Amino acid sequence: MKLPILVSVPHAGTMMPDEVKHFTRIAGDDVIKDGDEQAAEIYLPLRHHVAHMVTTDIARAFVDLNREPDDFRKDGVIKTHTCWDVPIYNVSPDEKLVASLLARYYHPYHRELRELAVAGDVRVGIDCHTMTAHGPPVGPDPGQPRPAACVSDAEGTCDRSWTEELVRELAEVLGREVRINDPFKGGYITRKHASELPWLQLEISRGDFASVEEKAFAVREAMKNWSKRVLRLTL
Repeated sequence: MKLPILVSVPHAGTMMPDEVKHFTRIAGDDVIKDGDEQAAEIYLPLRHHVAHMVTTDIARAFVDLNREPDDFRKDGVIKTHTCWDVPIYNVSPDEKLVASLLARYYHPYHRELRELAVAGDVRVGIDCHTMTAHGPPVGPDPGQPRPAACVSDAEGTCDRSWTEELVRELAEVLGREVRINDPFKGGYITRKHASELPWLQLEISRGDFASVEEKAFAVREAMKNWSKRVLRLTL
């Protein structure tokens, strides 16, 4: 039996869209470091255990699916700088190209989340990310140490008792500190789609307290135990 969970993994991709290759300044490590390193290894195996998973190959540096479609700050939906403040383009994308990137990569992702939310076989959505062990320059906590995991509900995208229970399960399996809404309160995906389904955002630290295999196991076990307690499943 698969868990009735819709998993979103928006920042595991490392691909550069063909549309921007001819004027992009960054490649390789700069692209990887702007995304959610370890996310593919930690979360993509969940596709065998949950009802649905939505993800993308496109890197966060070029299209950030966890931003509002009209957020054009330098760390917005179509960025000008990485989260480490590295310039991305020689010339910023014009309005026509921005519209094309949104139409090809951004809107289909959110449309799929909406469609799966009402499909009838899921009860909750979890938007899955990884985070640096210390806050980057454009984060909410520059230079500050972070917990092993953060579960976010944007103060209302999910019943708080569900949030607290997932925190307890993760803390038990990881054997580390897990916080609620600290350092992240929940991004655009959780806030946008909470009208269709309860949503949580999950951030696992990329710190070296555990291997990626151990983190993947911890997330899977925590979700299974959480589903038994909160969703009242017999697994």
